[in-house]
Amino acid sequence: MKQPWIHNAKTDGWFILSPPFLILVVVFLFQDQIHELERHYSFYTWLFLIVFVDVAHVYSTLFKTYFIREEVQKRKLLYYGIPALSWILGLLLYQFGSLTFWSVLALIAVFHFIRQQYGFMRIYARFEPDTWKKRIDEIAVYSATLYPMLYWFKTPRAFTWFVENEFNWLQNIPDYRNFISVLYFIILFVWVAKTVFEVVTTKQFNLPKIALISGTYLSWYFGIVYFNNDLVFTFLNVISHGIPYVALIYIREIKQKKSAELSHLSVFKSTFGIFLFIAVILCFAFFEEFLWEILVWNEHFSLNIDVLEKWFQFLIPLLVVPQLTHYLLDGFIWKKPKKLK
Repeated sequence: MKQPWIHNAKTDGWFILSPPFLILVVVFLFQDQIHELERHYSFYTWLFLIVFVDVAHVYSTLFKTYFIREEVQKRKLLYYGIPALSWILGLLLYQFGSLTFWSVLALIAVFHFIRQQYGFMRIYARFEPDTWKKRIDEIAVYSATLYPMLYWFKTPRAFTWFVENEFNWLQNIPDYRNFISVLYFIILFVWVAKTVFEVVTTKQFNLPKIALISGTYLSWYFGIVYFNNDLVFTFLNVISHGIPYVALIYIREIKQKKSAELSHLSVFKSTFGIFLFIAVILCFAFFEEFLWEILVWNEHFSLNIDVLEKWFQFLIPLLVVPQLTHYLLDGFIWKKPKKLK
C-alpha cells in the first residue's frame, strides 16, 4: 500500500514518529544519568525541554496564523478574538483562586495534547476507508492517552503539569482504577489483534499509523504510569508532543508550499531558513519565559523586580495568553486530514 507520509519516510520517521521510542530507549539505558541531570543540571533541562521545546512549539503556530497576512484578514474575528477571549477567561478563572486557574488550564492542556495524537492518527489514516477498523484506531488513541491521565488523577505522582495539587480536587471521586485498567488492556489487546489481522489478511500495513499509535501508548504509559519521575515525564511528554508539532508546521506551512505562496515567509524555505525558523520560535519562547521568571517565578534567574501579588490576577492571565491562544486556535486552524494530499 502507499504509505501516507506527511512529507517522506525519513522526515516523518525522525521528527514525528521516532521521538517517543528514542526517548524511552534513553530513559531505560541511562536512568542513573537522568537522576544526575535532575539533581545537578535542572536549569539546563528546564531551558532545553520547557523553553526550547514546549514553549517554542507554541510559537511555531505563528507560521500558520499571525505571520500570514491573508489568513488573518480572512478570519479577523478568530485571530483577534481568541487572544482577547483567552485573557478574559484567565481573568475570570483567577478570581476563583490561583489553584483553580492552573487546574483548568492543565485540563485544557491535557485535552490539547490528546487531540494532537488523535489528529496525527487521522492524518496517517486519511487514505483508509471509514470502517469499524478506523473506529478501533480512534478508540485506541483515546485509551492510550486518557487512561494514564485518569490514573494520575487518582494516584499521587512526583510531577505536575503546571503547579502542585492541580488535580487534587479529583481525589474525592470514587476509585475507578481497577475498572479502567481492565478496560485499557482490553482495548490495547483488541487494537493489536485488529492490526495483526489486517497485516495477515491483506499483506499490507500502515507503518506510520501503527508507529504513531504504538508511540502514543508507550510514551503516555511509561511517562505517567510506569515511571514516577519528574524529568522522565517531562522528557516523554514534552519531546513527544513538541517536536512533532514543530515538524508538522514546518513541513505543511513552509516546506511543501511554493515560494510564491509563502510571500515574505519564503526566506524560511531554504536550508538556512530552517535554522532561521528555529531561531525565531526559540527567541519568542525565551522572551516569554524570561518574563515569567523575572515577574512571577524567580526560580532560575531574577532581576529583583518586585511585583505585588495583588497584580498577579491581571499579570498571570496576560502571560498565559500565548499558550491558551495556541490551545484554543488549534481546534480551528487545521483542515480535516482527509483533505491532505
